[in-house]
Amino acid sequence: MPQLFHPALHFVFEALAYPAAYAVYRRARSRQGDFLSEDQRWTVVAAAAVGALAGSRFLGLLEQAPAMGFSWSSLLFSGGKTIVGGLLGGWLTVEFIKRAQGLRGRTGDLFAVPLCLGIAIGRIGCFFAGLADDTYGLPTTLPWGVDIGDGVPRHPTQLYEIIFLLLLALLLSSYQSRSHPRGRTFRLFMAAYLGWRLMIDFLKPQPLILGLNMIQWACVVGLCALALGEVRAPLESEDA
Repeated sequence: MPQLFHPALHFVFEALAYPAAYAVYRRARSRQGDFLSEDQRWTVVAAAAVGALAGSRFLGLLEQAPAMGFSWSSLLFSGGKTIVGGLLGGWLTVEFIKRAQGLRGRTGDLFAVPLCLGIAIGRIGCFFAGLADDTYGLPTTLPWGVDIGDGVPRHPTQLYEIIFLLLLALLLSSYQSRSHPRGRTFRLFMAAYLGWRLMIDFLKPQPLILGLNMIQWACVVGLCALALGEVRAPLESEDA
């Protein structure tokens, strides 16, 4: 394996992603304000963190289940983490906690741009982890194909995603600076990222179920939930 790629680099950039995203979040909150109190906001942050951890691990297990014959005893000692599972798990947990504590209103706008940045930094680690990471792409004859250690030029899907996330962060930051219904920025982020993953995962060598991998099916569920939420509960009219 070329020295450029090493599994340890995944953890280095993942560790950098959290403080970078938090710094952007704190800056956004200080500049834009927050309709939640400090205690309420930390409740939301804690719920998101717990839900993200559980959702990321759960979908990671499901992702590897088709390749392992759905042997749950072996899956307990394997499996990874997935960003899509983390986003959906965090979102679901926050909604549950908000209902339990009577918190009204959509609370995710301040997280949208920090999530873009944090995921983008983490994807740098995914790229440099090489074959040890399951996010690499299918073989390609395109001139920008990258050999990550097996002698096969592959789609650098992690780099594609970094570019997408940085562009999305710029668009969301511009949108957030204008008057808009509360909750719209976060939902635009979720819809954009889930839609992106639904498309880009066709370039990854993952086991399929009815034409889609488990992460893609999770994206479909998430997109349907977003659409259903807009039909059942229109966005609040007050500005964020």
